[in-house]
Formats: sequence, structure tokens, C-alpha cells
Amino acid sequence: MNAISLSPTLSDLSRHYLELEEKYGAHNYHPLPVVLDRGSGIHVWDVDGRRYIDCLSGYSAVNQGHCHPKIIHALVQQAEKLTLTSRAFHSDLLGEYARYITGIFQYDKVLPMNTGVEAVETAIKLCRRWGYQVKGIPENKAKIIVCAENFHGRTSTVISFSTDPDSNRQFGPYMPGFVVVPYNDTQALLEALQDPDIAGFLVEPIQGEAGVVVPDEGYLHRAWQLCREANALFIADEIQTGLGRTGHMLACDHEHVRPDILILGKALSGGVLPVSAVLADDPIMLTIRPGEHGSTYGGNPLGCRVAIAAVTVLQEEKMTENALHLGELFREELRKLNSPYIRLVRGKGLLNAIVINHPNHGAAWELCLALKDNGLLAKPTHGDKIRLAPPLVITRKEVMECIDIVKHSLQVLDQLS
Repeated sequence: MNAISLSPTLSDLSRHYLELEEKYGAHNYHPLPVVLDRGSGIHVWDVDGRRYIDCLSGYSAVNQGHCHPKIIHALVQQAEKLTLTSRAFHSDLLGEYARYITGIFQYDKVLPMNTGVEAVETAIKLCRRWGYQVKGIPENKAKIIVCAENFHGRTSTVISFSTDPDSNRQFGPYMPGFVVVPYNDTQALLEALQDPDIAGFLVEPIQGEAGVVVPDEGYLHRAWQLCREANALFIADEIQTGLGRTGHMLACDHEHVRPDILILGKALSGGVLPVSAVLADDPIMLTIRPGEHGSTYGGNPLGCRVAIAAVTVLQEEKMTENALHLGELFREELRKLNSPYIRLVRGKGLLNAIVINHPNHGAAWELCLALKDNGLLAKPTHGDKIRLAPPLVITRKEVMECIDIVKHSLQVLDQLS
């Protein structure tokens, strides 16, 4: 990887920062050649002062917009008072946060963590423990059904059930206990659930990293019903799809599905610091007892205060409703471009993607470079797909500005052989 060579017009200042990363940082990402140092709302600025529309939103961690003043105020106010106690002691905020977040989503209990993948790991442990203690699965026999093309993080357990070779190649041996079925296939799920050792089904309501793959209407509800009939837990990974991104508070809300285990992260802190959560009712949550799971930073006072502020502004400023209406506009206007280079437009709310139609396998990357040059930041995934997911504070005028940039930038594909 050499991002610097991709853009010979980089300023000396930008090149300096890129060279530092190249020399001293691990090469586990392939970012666009842009160096950012400031953000506000839907915009970010690079070190040379150039402004961009952020159409990735930190993979939906920045739903509330960059540096939302109310969230930053909560952060600063709490940071000056108390940041961490560890769970060896109580804090005045953990109970307040737990009451708040369980009230919002209507669950008995919350188990607070930090990163999204930590929350996924927590949900897996909860599901297995429930399988043994409540369902009566024989010890070490519990299995969890997952979907092909999934993305739930990159820890060694989670990559054990990934079907993406970039995620799991030469990282074995792998964790057993997972059954992979095709996404959006209720018949395959039904067949897999016949195994009495199945403890649960872990699913993304929309597969984000796979390129914003939206299942057929009714899939989630039918999957939830099948899990109930098989006495297996329905586990929804709403880390990327939750908190207003798809036009409802949760993507599962589109089909009136209440997960047995709900996983949240990313925008739970408005992109300010790592905060994640696992929510479930007592028969599931209370199977884990003191000393059996934890995290030094999980439920820290700073994270609790920020998460309350982040969800509060999401609701007060009606960002979910904005995502619903402007997401429809975004997809409609993208389709109106009638570009031969756009094979497909798909998504829900403001979680959208275009699938590029071009014989050159690097076309999506080249288009993202052109978008950057024209003032919009997006990133390809799985080769030919580009997510377009701006912060939920975007306006109608700014959506149309995005469309104009996409339209102008598509011309770069005329030059590719």
C-alpha cells in the first residue's frame, strides 16, 4: 500500500502526515489520501483547510454530526469531574445511564462495553450461557447461526465465522460453534434451526460492510418468528444500522422485530469515544454473574454521560425522521442520474450504497478519488460498492450538493479502460 503515490498533487503538509503513518503505523488499512484535522456537522476539513462532505460518517459512528456541541459539552463537563473508576466501585452515572438506555429500548438490563466488536463478543457469551443454563444444551455443544458475507468485527472469535478471506486468512485456528447460512434465506435458516444445539441467530438487519445489502421485506420478521419457534435467541447487530441511521431508531423496527439480544455501538457516543452496549431481559442477562465478564473501561462515567447526550440529541433534533425522508430523496436522485456506471442504488434511510458498473476493477476506488477531489469523502467496499452515508443532520440542500458532486465525479470513469 502506498496512498501517497495515488495523489501527486498532495501538499507537503499532507504528504508529511501520510509518510509518518506509512513509516510508523501498521499497514492494516488502505485509506484515501486525505489528512483531516477538523470536523463540524456533515463537514470535515483537511490540514490544508479544504472542506469536504463526509459521506462515511465514521462507518455510522457520527450520526449526530461531527463534534455536536451538546455532546462535546457533556464530554468536557464530565471529563473535568470523573472519567474512570473501573467496575471495582460504583459511579453516580452508571445507574443513571442504565436506566436511561434500557428505558429508551425497553429492555430489563444493559451490559456496557466499549467497542462494537466487544459488544458482539459479549452477545455471543450471553447467548451461549443462556443456551446451557436455560435451554439445556449439553456443555460445549452450543452453536450460533450466522450469515454469509457478515461483518461483526475482527477479533479472533468473530473472524472465525467470517466468509471474507481478507478477514480470516492465516489467522487460524478458528473458534468452533458457528453455523453459516446464506443471508436473506429463511429456508436455510429454518433448516439450520432444526439442530437442537442451536442457541441463537446473529444477524445484521442490513449488511453494511458487504455493501449495504438490504434483505427482502419480511425477512427479519420471519427469521425472528423461526427463532421463537425453535427456542433460539434472535441477536441483532445494530452497531451500524441502529440509532436512527435507517430512518427508524433501530433497523429491526421497520419490521416490528424486538431482538432477544440487541447490540449497539458506533453512534452511541456520537463518534466522540468508544461506547457500546448489549441489551437483554433478565432471563438472558442474569445468566452471567459477578466475575464472569467485564471490561476495565466498560460503563465508565465519561462514556455514560456522553452516551446519554448522544441519544438525547438524536431524539430531540429528530435526526431519525430526517434520515427517513432525506434517505428517500438521496436514492431517488441517485437513480435519476441514469448513469451507465451505476448498476444499482440500494439502502434504507441514510445508509445507502451504489454498485459500480465498469470493466475496470479499480473503478470504485478511482471514483472515490474523484469524489474527494470534488469535495465529498466516501470509501469503496468489496471492490465495486461505495457507501454514501452522511451524518443524519444533513439538509435537503446538502443532499442535492452531494448528488451534484457524484454526477460530476462519474465523468472520471469515462477515462478508464
